[in-house]
Amino acid sequence: MTVNGYLTALVEYGLKTGLIQDCDRTYIINQLLMTMGLDSYEEEAAPSMELEDILAGLLSDAVSRGVIEDNITAKDLFDTKLMGVLTPLPREVRAKFAALYAEDPQKATDWYYTLSQDTDYIRRYRIKKDLRWKTATEYGDLDITINLSKPEKDPKAIAAAKAAPQSGYPKCQLCPENEGYAGRVNHPARQNHRIVPITVAGANWYLQYSPYVYYNEHCIVFNAKHTPMVIDKSAFSKLLDFVTLFPHYFVGSNADLPIVGGSILSHEHFQGGHYSFPMELSPVEREIRFAGYEDIKAGIVKWPMSVIRLDGADKARLADLADKILRAWRGYTDEDAFIFAETDGVPHSTITPIARRRGSDYELDLVLRNNITTKEHPLGVYHPHAELHHIKKENIGLIEVMGLAVLPARLKGELQGLEEAILAGKPLTGDLEKHAAWVEELKTRHTFTPENTTAILREEVGKVFAKVLEHAGVYGRNEAGQAAFLKFIDYVNSKED
Repeated sequence: MTVNGYLTALVEYGLKTGLIQDCDRTYIINQLLMTMGLDSYEEEAAPSMELEDILAGLLSDAVSRGVIEDNITAKDLFDTKLMGVLTPLPREVRAKFAALYAEDPQKATDWYYTLSQDTDYIRRYRIKKDLRWKTATEYGDLDITINLSKPEKDPKAIAAAKAAPQSGYPKCQLCPENEGYAGRVNHPARQNHRIVPITVAGANWYLQYSPYVYYNEHCIVFNAKHTPMVIDKSAFSKLLDFVTLFPHYFVGSNADLPIVGGSILSHEHFQGGHYSFPMELSPVEREIRFAGYEDIKAGIVKWPMSVIRLDGADKARLADLADKILRAWRGYTDEDAFIFAETDGVPHSTITPIARRRGSDYELDLVLRNNITTKEHPLGVYHPHAELHHIKKENIGLIEVMGLAVLPARLKGELQGLEEAILAGKPLTGDLEKHAAWVEELKTRHTFTPENTTAILREEVGKVFAKVLEHAGVYGRNEAGQAAFLKFIDYVNSKED
């Protein structure tokens, strides 16, 4: 099929998905010709094709004519530019969202999520490559993913990115200025990206979706201003306000300190979506009481990390109590439990908060976090310890806290290699060597066969993730740890508002 056929197929895709109308056809073709560096077009019938195949055909043509370089970064920049031609203008998207929201908030998000997929901002064909499974643990079924949707960068592209001049525009990947931005070798293209303005706690914010969709309708809520992440009373109020606007979504925030925080601490943002995480499904195993807040139901959640759950009808009261707990936690030291508020003037304690609705009531989970390091644990005492790094070394952010492991792409190949080596009785070398102690331990508990090895390895990876979360918990899941947890609750109750 010639380039004309692929252009025809892309226009037909735009019509089928409603991105463009029939009256736009000639205009869109001419815009696509300009983007492709072509000056003529002859309509050519094209079979029904998946978007991935249409874009692959156009990219191949662009590479063959020297329009773009033959590497993933250049191709991603270029096919986003092509999809930007089909993407409705911001005013159209915002007007449609507002009209649907007036009918029903879920109708608005359903449409907006589909749009974000149809424009290829969310690349469906990459997301499908991610590996996903569940592992049963004493804390319920944990969600395990190996993320394959982020493309590996070409070494030449990495070198080009390092050599490229640094730009302060947009200030970060969460700034509103990303909408429609062409991108560069060190910044993703966003011509097909549309954001929706919302008002959160009286301030201007925006709603968008994550291009990597770690879970259903994975959205990002971000401040219109480039302002740092802070966990305080206003953060709790904003989270609770968001679930008032979108009661079918949960929303949470990464913590505001290194190690226990997220990857972008420079821009205030939350993550939410239409998904029930394992932590949400976990019950309260011990009811607790906060003096002066008898109207709020409280308890400690049966979870590997240390979680206080608050339930109530009055979101202002919930925010008040959450703030009291946070202020107490930031200043709390218990040397016997190895909890230090600060060392050498550096603060260590903060909270990862998650909000959701329970019918007409509000629910707020407060996950106690601490980022202290030692010589034995230089990456963090409450961080995956070294013996687990062969599976998970990265920080434990909001998504992992709630029970969804986002594991690195390397693990796909490594697990395949482990399976082959185990079944062949071969020693583990190279990238597999770091798994040797783990595999030897597994052999003491399992008999591996060609039929069960994949399932066993996946189950055991899930069990490692449960240990990862236990390491990240500030209070141990034992009698001493839970006693220390209750000691902190008593401390909160001793403090005046």
